Amino acid sequence: MKIELAGLPMILFIVFLILRLCKVIAWSWWWVTSPLWIGFILVIILFVLYIITAVVMSARKYRKK
Repeated sequence: MKIELAGLPMILFIVFLILRLCKVIAWSWWWVTSPLWIGFILVIILFVLYIITAVVMSARKYRKK
């Protein structure tokens, strides 16, 4: 069975939600929903690092001339 990368956070969220509602775990709702927002935050961080790298490389290119 193939689990797509986008489906894994949703599966984890559903598992955590069921465990929380059945009172098996006493986690904060932030941790229960974390599979949904952690991936988004990682994408944002990678995008910001890419932009910073592009600006630094561009500045170095113009400084050499």
